[in-house]
Amino acid sequence: MKIGCPKEIKVHEYRVGLVPAGVRELVAAGHEVLIEAGAGLGIGIGDDTYRAAGARVLPDAAAVFAAAELVVKVKEPQPRECALLREGQVLFTFLHLAADPAQAAALQRSGATAIAYETVSAPDGSLPLLTPMSEVAGRMSIQVGATALQKAHGGFGVLLGGVPGVAPGRVVVLGGGVAGTNAAQMAVGLGAQVTIVDRSLRRLRELDAWFGARIATAYSTAETIERLVTSADLVVGAVLVTGAAAPKLVTRAMLGRMEKGGVLVDISIDQGGCFETSRPTTHADPTYVVDGVVHYCVTNMPGAVPRTSTFALTNATLPYVRALADLGWRRACERDAGLAAGINVHAGAITHPAVARALGLACQALAA
Repeated sequence: MKIGCPKEIKVHEYRVGLVPAGVRELVAAGHEVLIEAGAGLGIGIGDDTYRAAGARVLPDAAAVFAAAELVVKVKEPQPRECALLREGQVLFTFLHLAADPAQAAALQRSGATAIAYETVSAPDGSLPLLTPMSEVAGRMSIQVGATALQKAHGGFGVLLGGVPGVAPGRVVVLGGGVAGTNAAQMAVGLGAQVTIVDRSLRRLRELDAWFGARIATAYSTAETIERLVTSADLVVGAVLVTGAAAPKLVTRAMLGRMEKGGVLVDISIDQGGCFETSRPTTHADPTYVVDGVVHYCVTNMPGAVPRTSTFALTNATLPYVRALADLGWRRACERDAGLAAGINVHAGAITHPAVARALGLACQALAA
């Protein structure tokens, strides 16, 4: 199979869908790998390194899309990339369609089969391709939140760890999944006062057993969220409903009761965000202020640390790329129901129920 990997073109996105080690594996298995010139430069991998691994380097994205049967990316295709997709082609990347009806419509028009990393599942119900990026985003959320809390960046001027005689900052993490747990881990490491909010008692018990007295846990209700958020210095939104839009847990009214200079970091922004006042931002202009509260809502947070993120992601995606290339998407999905769960769009139709509900569109099951 011909596998194409174009250069990412989203603002300040430097990750790449395949690294040379993956190229070598795919070429050894009899596949042809096509890399756009310069695709790996953002993480320090030059074209000659890809060539040495067996890839063919093509001059531009148009050439890669035209030749490839399977396109492997990182972020959702931008409009000019959607225009290059064609019927019968397979796209394997993050999509986050629930918050992006324009992209969904463009993928439907293309006729391509679009498989989303974020809805591929494992037998235990986990999301193996989303997990590494959730780990990165969770850890980053505390870094960027701590920076935003500095007075020069619009924050209240709070040091999360405090100092002797001065109380530490108060961090509230909404969601105790992978991203939320990693955020809490980093915040605890800095010495902050941390509370994790989740609606699963089982998960809260697990977190309590793991962190012990280093954190507090709270069951998620509107009253609990309001009480905690309005007294927090930093709130991290890490809520996920697979394939669907994130619920709005923090309202504009709650925002008005926070200290001016408080910070919200919305990891859930790819799925529409879990704060009522969230809107997507980029690494070029990452924050904005509403009612005196700083919002950080970058849709590709792991793109800020692209080398770490690329290797973490491709470690997880390579076995799936191999399966798609070795077997073709239909046989691969027949053998792996979790991979089949990643199919969001096929032949002009939305095929994932949660995505269809979020977009208000009909869901069409894949033909056998």
